[in-house]
Amino acid sequence: MKSVFEGLREKFPDSIKKFLWESGEEVHLLVTKDSIVQIAAFLIRTLRMRFLFLFAANNTEEKEPFQIRYVFSFQNHARFLILEIRLGSSDMTFPSLTPFLPQANWQEREIEDLFGIRAEGHPAPKRLVLHEDWPKGVFPLRKEFALQAQVPRVKGEYPFDPVMGEGVFEIPVGPVHAGIIEPGHFRFSSAGESILKLEIRHFYTHKGIEKLGEGKAPSELLCLAERISGDNSLAHAASFVQAIEALSGTSVPERAKYLRVIFLELERLYNHVSDIAGIALDAGFGFGSSQLMRLKERFLVLNERLSGTRLARSVIVAGGVKRDLTEAQRAFLLKEIRSIKNDFDTTIQLLWQVSSLCDRIDLTGAIKPEIAEALGGVGPIARASGIDRDLRRDHPYAAYEHLLFLVPVFSEGDVESRMKVKIQEVFESFKLIDEALGMLPEGPVSVLLARLPHSRGALGYVESPRGECFHWLETDAQGKISRWKIQSPSFSNWPLIEYAVLENIVPDFPLINKSLNLSYAGNDR
Repeated sequence: MKSVFEGLREKFPDSIKKFLWESGEEVHLLVTKDSIVQIAAFLIRTLRMRFLFLFAANNTEEKEPFQIRYVFSFQNHARFLILEIRLGSSDMTFPSLTPFLPQANWQEREIEDLFGIRAEGHPAPKRLVLHEDWPKGVFPLRKEFALQAQVPRVKGEYPFDPVMGEGVFEIPVGPVHAGIIEPGHFRFSSAGESILKLEIRHFYTHKGIEKLGEGKAPSELLCLAERISGDNSLAHAASFVQAIEALSGTSVPERAKYLRVIFLELERLYNHVSDIAGIALDAGFGFGSSQLMRLKERFLVLNERLSGTRLARSVIVAGGVKRDLTEAQRAFLLKEIRSIKNDFDTTIQLLWQVSSLCDRIDLTGAIKPEIAEALGGVGPIARASGIDRDLRRDHPYAAYEHLLFLVPVFSEGDVESRMKVKIQEVFESFKLIDEALGMLPEGPVSVLLARLPHSRGALGYVESPRGECFHWLETDAQGKISRWKIQSPSFSNWPLIEYAVLENIVPDFPLINKSLNLSYAGNDR
């Protein structure tokens, strides 16, 4: 860990450049608490680096037992910069970035809820993860909090921000819904059908997965990683094992890298096809939706035939993959993919001929590019709002650096644009699988995981169907997991829905919500 001192402020740009060119994939810098806002502003505004996320850790083996880490991306160099500030037990505050970086809003509030470290200067420091019945002074991610602790419930009330005015009504929706979706609360302020404001309240079924990881060995956590968000099981597993592999210095065989691409793109395919089906259904085109859901079922059956499970669980393991493809499976996959592609193409052409569908999705639920950028939107939602980012291309992992693919980007940010992004990504996924199968090298598909170092951390990441998925893993002095941070794409994207519905009508909310396809489970990790 290198140190940057306040007295070197004028030389700071040169030091960053030095570390950028001379270091590996991850650059780690220790900075002072008082300088973090200035440094973050300099990185974002001057060096044009991208802020990804921040998180806290509690390492009782250190003299200063609390750490806050800030993760930035070197966009053009496929590298990450991780800044760290350290706090003593008597100094449980840190400067808020939210006033100039709205993206940090949820992340800073999460730190205060789970660690009791307050973001000074935060404009709206309300509770986020912990609800009103959680007692004050109890912080579940501190080391002294026992996993089996029985937390007493208290009476409390969450302070929603109402909109006042003649003819303005509040419409509460959830947290219990009529369907089988998980709990989430949406409070609309509307004048007639026009939405003036939406305030969301989530985290009703927080699973505490990060806490469950403490003190465990990596082999015990892969099963948990796959269950963070069911339909993105493979993305979370891949992000988790890539963090373990980076931490241990394990090199994955080339054949395994290509197989990972194939299985990850299969997951993207059934997710995107299902999303497009949901948009068609909510726009009143049930026939088109049923045709797409039929294709989704073909993908799930294909997954089961190749991996043993419909969601391809357990196929990606630390050190490679658990399942190889025989020549017969390879030929069958190629034939099936090409068949489904033709079927999908026919269905999509049909969708664009349905005027009622096109009218419903055009200009509905638009997220302006500046809003998506300011709030840190990721994945297809961001790309539909003009943000040209994709970890597969910008920070390549597995075998993506050897494959050719396009990243579709649209600028309108509406339901139609999000649908177009996913349609084009489906076609790109077909091409990627075809190309990966054609380039699949011979050789082993896994290696033994090297021993984890003590008191070290590393980042794993995947461009999941919903967007950027990050896993940070850190070991203690005994080589066990001390901190497991999961930055899911839904946690990044949920704040955007409050802006997507503005200037729309209440009946269009289900359609807008479906086009975003945000995961409650992935949020409540």
